[in-house]
Amino acid sequence: ELDLVESGGGSVQAGGSLRLSCVISDRTYNKMAWFRQAPGKEREGIAAIVSDGSTRYADSVKGRFSISEDRLARTIFLQMNNLQPEDSGTYVCAVGYGVYSSLSPSGYNNWGQGTQVTVSA
Repeated sequence: ELDLVESGGGSVQAGGSLRLSCVISDRTYNKMAWFRQAPGKEREGIAAIVSDGSTRYADSVKGRFSISEDRLARTIFLQMNNLQPEDSGTYVCAVGYGVYSSLSPSGYNNWGQGTQVTVSA
């Protein structure tokens, strides 16, 4: 089992930006994703990437968020621009194995604890 540690969350005003990081304890994975958990809502997959660089985004974040990885550093990033209040929540990174990027939680078997993002109007 892998350890995943997220960082970079915080409080920003609408229109602001944040960059989240997720450091992974080993390289035994080839697909990665960020999920968002808001109070009273189901966990939502918002960005995913596989080792060939292919990405997938939820419609709600397309054009504003960007997922990337630094394989040597075992780190996944989520660049979030033009943040809006509805982007608030706990952001959790996850890794697993697969051919295609996926926004479904079932495709991942290792999860971090999350980092909080709060966007005020």
